[in-house]
Amino acid sequence: MTQTLQFLCFDFGLKRFGVATGNSFLKKGQELDPINAKDGIPDWTIIEKLYQDWKPSEFIVGLPLNMDGSENDMCLRANKFGKRLKGRYNRPVHMMDERLSSFEAKTQVRERQGRTNFGTHSVDGAAACLILESWFATQG
Repeated sequence: MTQTLQFLCFDFGLKRFGVATGNSFLKKGQELDPINAKDGIPDWTIIEKLYQDWKPSEFIVGLPLNMDGSENDMCLRANKFGKRLKGRYNRPVHMMDERLSSFEAKTQVRERQGRTNFGTHSVDGAAACLILESWFATQG
């Protein structure tokens, strides 16, 4: 019998991080409240609370690659955040290509709410869910 693993996923941003959780059995993301950040630095007390509440086996961090697949300054920052997660919690951290996740998340939120003026917070969480579910899909 395969063990079910719990995941926390972050959609890295300079002002806000989208957050989602999910497990390897259901392979579906669940939006959590976004985390405010200052220049890409989150409130680590909130991340600690998420860690204690969800007890993730592993982390997923969205990697904001350029459309041609090359890295940029945001990728360096997201990788640094991933390394800090690894250092603090000693859990595997997987970087996941997140190209177009925010665009797709906006489309999903618009369809769900039936309007065009939606809050950024729901888009951040939806983007984190998409990143997590994309990662699950790559795992077979």
